[in-house]
Amino acid sequence: QVRLVESGGGLVQPGGSLRLSCAASGSFVSVVAMGWFRQAPGKERALVAQITSDGETKYANAVKDRFTISRGDAKNTVYLQANSLKTEETAVYYCNAMSIPYGVTWGQGTQVTVSS
Repeated sequence: QVRLVESGGGLVQPGGSLRLSCAASGSFVSVVAMGWFRQAPGKERALVAQITSDGETKYANAVKDRFTISRGDAKNTVYLQANSLKTEETAVYYCNAMSIPYGVTWGQGTQVTVSS
């Protein structure tokens, strides 16, 4: 099985920054891709950013040029640097991993609140 442990959420002022971390552990063979999704109250869960094992990245249009996804040296850790945060980006942020042979796994989520 795969376990994802997220950290780094919290309260930040509009225009501020924070860094989310997610570490994958378990008996998987390899992690194909990891990413971050977010879900605001009353809205669907949506992709924020994703990075593959080859280092290819994908971002939602709304966060391009402000957010950066990266991997740790161990390749089973992913970071999301979020800058210039907006109030409408208040949401629960979920880490997601695609691994072999377990497929998709979700973290428990971490709350990010952007408010003055």
